[in-house]
Amino acid sequence: MECYKILAINPGSTSTKIAVFANDENIFLKNIKHSADELKPFATIADQFSFRKEVILKELGIAGIDLKSITAVVGRGGLLKPIESGVYEVNEAMKADLRNGLMGEHASNLGGLIADDIAKELGAKAYIADPVVVDELQPVARFAGHPLFSRISIFHALNQKAIARTYAKSVGKNYEDLNLIIAHLGGGVSVGAHEKGRVIDVNNALDGEGPFSPERSGTLPAGQLAKLCFSGKYTYEEVRKIINGKGGLVGFTGSNDAYELEMKAVNGDAEAKLLQDAMSYNIGKWIGTMISVLKGKVDGIILTGGMAHNPFIVDYVKDMVSFAAPVVVYPGEDEMAALAMNGLFVLKNEITPKEYK
Repeated sequence: MECYKILAINPGSTSTKIAVFANDENIFLKNIKHSADELKPFATIADQFSFRKEVILKELGIAGIDLKSITAVVGRGGLLKPIESGVYEVNEAMKADLRNGLMGEHASNLGGLIADDIAKELGAKAYIADPVVVDELQPVARFAGHPLFSRISIFHALNQKAIARTYAKSVGKNYEDLNLIIAHLGGGVSVGAHEKGRVIDVNNALDGEGPFSPERSGTLPAGQLAKLCFSGKYTYEEVRKIINGKGGLVGFTGSNDAYELEMKAVNGDAEAKLLQDAMSYNIGKWIGTMISVLKGKVDGIILTGGMAHNPFIVDYVKDMVSFAAPVVVYPGEDEMAALAMNGLFVLKNEITPKEYK
């Protein structure tokens, strides 16, 4: 059997995860964490390109990975135009939209760009899979409260879809036969209502909706936000940073480190505990919103992402929402395996990559 080696690259807001798979076997995995101070010198996400690429190549070198053996490179999908789920080959149109931040700035924009740059040096092809802009919203979920506004689907699609299928397999059912609520708890928090294989509603985890998180403010009081915008104290870019980048835990503590907050709470810091409880409360409240979206017909509630390792957050949320359905925890994420497996499907001609236009 032919052995394909796939490099998976997953830039997140506070980390860059890389993995090498030999077919479906993970032979190398590294989670490279980036502190707020390390990322501070870069004015935009696109400016982080060289920094992140060099870190990736350095770690692969340290691990003794022969880059010439790589068959394909698969990057996490970024903020592109709303598209259907699947695998897409990186092309010039995609790279232009990722570089220009067509739909906004997020570290995932670097996934396809770095994957393509490395792949070209190796004579391989680059792909993305299930980008954050996967859009399956039901029509009523697109309405905001004014015709100048609309709700947009931006969430952790890759991990939510992978975890949904993993859970479905564990209970002997198909993903398409279940109603699930999945909360991805990472640098951003997304809470999706999965109805029979489609995410019919989800908060915009990037652009000011949902629970606050390590780096994002989530939903802010609209009147107070409007007043701040016209106070003359902040530029547009500064307000954007308040919403995404310097919001959430960064805004309250100056740090995006949720584990540091957890340790402070454990060691008796009352303010740290209150802040952690407030974040947990907001997560539970948004899960409650999605329970109503599914009309109470929920087969399972799944907590995933890095903060799902925190037992205090998990227990707080469980206490709020377990009345509706069993709460299952998948700490961390399955995004690296999902990226690699999508790449493997293409290499084995089991699926055909789509063209981004």
